[in-house]
Amino acid sequence: METRRLRMLLELSRLGSMRAVAETMGTTTSTVSQQIATLADDMGTALTEPYGRLVRLTPAGRRLAEHAVTILAAVETARHDLAPGSEPNGTVRVAGYATAIRAHLLPVVTALTTSHPRLRVLVREHEPAEALQLLAEDATDLALTYDYNLAPAAENPALSATPLWTAGWGLGVPARTDLREGTTLDVFAGLAGQDWIVNSRNTADETVIRTLASMAGFSPRITHQADSLDLVQGMITAGLGVGLLPLGTVTFPAVRLVPLTAPEVELRAYAVTRHGRLDWPALALVTDLLVRRSARDPSPE
Repeated sequence: METRRLRMLLELSRLGSMRAVAETMGTTTSTVSQQIATLADDMGTALTEPYGRLVRLTPAGRRLAEHAVTILAAVETARHDLAPGSEPNGTVRVAGYATAIRAHLLPVVTALTTSHPRLRVLVREHEPAEALQLLAEDATDLALTYDYNLAPAAENPALSATPLWTAGWGLGVPARTDLREGTTLDVFAGLAGQDWIVNSRNTADETVIRTLASMAGFSPRITHQADSLDLVQGMITAGLGVGLLPLGTVTFPAVRLVPLTAPEVELRAYAVTRHGRLDWPALALVTDLLVRRSARDPSPE
């Protein structure tokens, strides 16, 4: 149903003649007649009837004209809300991993309650592959994702990724572990006989571990999986293995965090949207605030 046809019908109910509608809307009488006839076909009922030398609305036409007032007002409101220069408002759906939500998104949401009270953010916690799937299904507006420099995410031409922050990662080992000093590959080689802990819902850190282990000359024994970084530390404390942890993490007393150099392991965070969606002021604002916060606090891991 085209809104222009609804507007013609509404004007006909107000002005009483198709010629007057044509003059008001800057078109011809025949065009008005054709458009209202098409609208009648769309609705499956007659909207006008002869009235002397003129036409008048049928009861169905009058009822549709009443609906047209509400429909056209709603369309105008939507157009105003979505205009590039309009005040951001509406509901922005965000899916992202726990650290990004806790360290960056939640402070942004708190600030928005004061600065933009008409803008609401819905939050769902998901690992990157899950969040990107929701984005592909149009079940979320913004995905907070990450990859590693040693395990880069595949590019998707349908999506637009805005870089947020980077964070160095190290290796969590039992505090009393005797390690040889040296490069990342030296550290890995010294732990070749250990069990390895990886993420339960994302494969990127397992890819990093397998890549570095291969470069160090062995195949890692992947045994345990955990999504929570605190749980990873708990597993290390219990002697279940070793695993990647972000540098700067406050470690458990029984955990030692070993920096990885040559090569370094770096997590890279992104705000991902579907192409063209950043024209929506509300989504553009949330993304911009995340970028600004990331610039102030570049390593929240």
